[in-house]
Amino acid sequence: MHQPSWRGLLAVAFASVVASRVAHAQATPSALDRPSRPAAAASAANPSVAPDAANASTLTPVVVTGNPLGSREIVAPVTVLSGDELVLRRGSSLGETLAGEPGVSSTYFGPNANRPVIRGFDGDRVRVLSNSGASLDASSLSFDHAVPIDPLVVERIEVLRGPAALQYGGSAIGGVVNAIDNRIPKAPLTSLGGDAEVRFGGADHERGASAIVEGGNGTLAFHADAFGRRTSDLSVPRYRPVEADGTVLDSTTRIRNSAARTAGGALGGSWTFGSGWLGLSVDTYDNRYGATAEPDVTIRMKRDHVALSGEWRDLGGPLRTARFQLNGTRYQHEEIEGSGAVGTTFKTRGPEARVEVEHAPIGPLRGVMGAQYESVSFSALGEEAFVPNTQTRKASAFVVEEAATPLGTASGGLRIEHARVASGGDADPGDDRFGPATSRSFSLVSASLGHVFRLSQQWSVSANASSTGRAPTSFELYANGVHAATGAYERGDATLRSERGQNLDLALQWKQGASSARLGVYAARFSRFISLEATGGTVESFPEFVFRPVRARFDGIEAEARHRLQGGGWTLDVSAKGDYTRATNRDSGEPLPRIAPLRATLGAEAGTGPWLGRVEWELASRQNRVPDTDRPTAGWGIVNLALTRRTTLGGFDAYWFVKATNLGDKLAYNAATVETIRGLVPLAGRAVKAGVHLSF
Repeated sequence: MHQPSWRGLLAVAFASVVASRVAHAQATPSALDRPSRPAAAASAANPSVAPDAANASTLTPVVVTGNPLGSREIVAPVTVLSGDELVLRRGSSLGETLAGEPGVSSTYFGPNANRPVIRGFDGDRVRVLSNSGASLDASSLSFDHAVPIDPLVVERIEVLRGPAALQYGGSAIGGVVNAIDNRIPKAPLTSLGGDAEVRFGGADHERGASAIVEGGNGTLAFHADAFGRRTSDLSVPRYRPVEADGTVLDSTTRIRNSAARTAGGALGGSWTFGSGWLGLSVDTYDNRYGATAEPDVTIRMKRDHVALSGEWRDLGGPLRTARFQLNGTRYQHEEIEGSGAVGTTFKTRGPEARVEVEHAPIGPLRGVMGAQYESVSFSALGEEAFVPNTQTRKASAFVVEEAATPLGTASGGLRIEHARVASGGDADPGDDRFGPATSRSFSLVSASLGHVFRLSQQWSVSANASSTGRAPTSFELYANGVHAATGAYERGDATLRSERGQNLDLALQWKQGASSARLGVYAARFSRFISLEATGGTVESFPEFVFRPVRARFDGIEAEARHRLQGGGWTLDVSAKGDYTRATNRDSGEPLPRIAPLRATLGAEAGTGPWLGRVEWELASRQNRVPDTDRPTAGWGIVNLALTRRTTLGGFDAYWFVKATNLGDKLAYNAATVETIRGLVPLAGRAVKAGVHLSF
């Protein structure tokens, strides 16, 4: 493989952190005397929050995703990972980092291509964002395409479970994952600061490092980061791999062709002023990883991205706050054969623009109006190009309103969206696979209405109802060919209508001090759910799958609780979380495929002074609810341990960690993995990983 050129940038960034820290060691307060960078970042992302509130460790930072008014309470269920918890949970992908959170699983096409699944929704129904802007890539097209966001330099991840189409479009009909960093500083910086992290070990034998440097003079602020990661083939309990055609291979303790190397970095800056900020950032992401379904294929992915954003507050008159965001992306994904020849090249590029304006209160109403536009050009060239060149354009307008009521807070909104998906047809007039150039247009309306009922200081109930629409994707409309990654011949349907669903979400929540609990239930009914289903026939010796509209229903439950048993000089907390989704094709009566089973995680955490230890037991039941074209997945239980210590190291604030995973070396499989690849990619085996995160 090509040796990446990121090492110099990473070394320079890391050296800058060390040198600047040494120079300022005597003047810088310790970790016990000042807030952490995640707290500062939360304040910067939400300028309406008072600094003292943002820095107080006992207060929960305001959620950014799906919350344009910066409300302390929102109807939608949201999971937030940040600070020490994120450092400990970081994986090589967003899917690995988030898997096991209530309602969140992953596609798990091996350790590298691992996209989040929310409540059984995958692909284009889960919107992956970077700083609330679209991450344009090809990960929703195929399970073997990775998301070009590395958790190493992410400061905060927010997961909004359930429909978020109101603000983010039909591609968020199942939920949103928002990876947040500070590449465009949103608050004044008056001194030099930064972070660095190194980590080694694990089942993938990771060697990873990242460095972030930030500074400013109170008006101009800058950010620089760099990261790099190398992994080997994933170690797993001994098993016999099963290929898509049923061939059973020799037993092994490694997932073949699962090594990877990743590198990237960013430069950003902003002008901050009393009532807002304006900033620009550029970043690059380079990834080389093996395709586990094809032992001699390597994927070479590169994404370059530029972002311009700003905010103006306290405008006066009918408009109080205005903010905008512009993103431009160039993405390329090449599949390299064992001979070194490029088999297939996928390219995605295009701009995205978003603007939001908060109006002055109208009676009890506080609200935001907004508009969004994106234009995505997609091309696939080569022997595995099962989709034609396409152009997708989406334009939308939305409004979100909120009002205090005697019982709590009510919210509602409306989004109108127009989408056009055009196929370039056959590049070669002699080839009749995709037919002539054509296009489809879709007009979509999404609406929601919710209420948070404040029962007491500790108890609240939330309810939310929504109606959502999603336009079919280019591959759902125009696919026609062998999809090597799934071992199937996939055929789209150019006559598909938009996907329509109605959703209801109810939750009961309690919080007192360090203890909390939440119990939620949800239901979704689709009059037209675009499902990829087997026909029972074959084309070119591959099983045929077609995209077709079906009536579908999703029902589920999510629960999480944490209770402090002991406080004072040492603490003891116990926790539990779990979820269950039941998804059914109402036309055939069969279960829908790739749905995670009943899952639970039980944990205990003890701490004294700078030390903290944790043990957890992850459980998954057997998944028997599968369609006739799938196979049941056995249940499993996995025990993990972690030990952390917060201290200082050479003037740095240091957070050390060591974690042992899958102590029993249990052979386990992910039921949400596509059936044709599941037999090749068991979950990671017993391993130990250690690292340190430094900050100042």
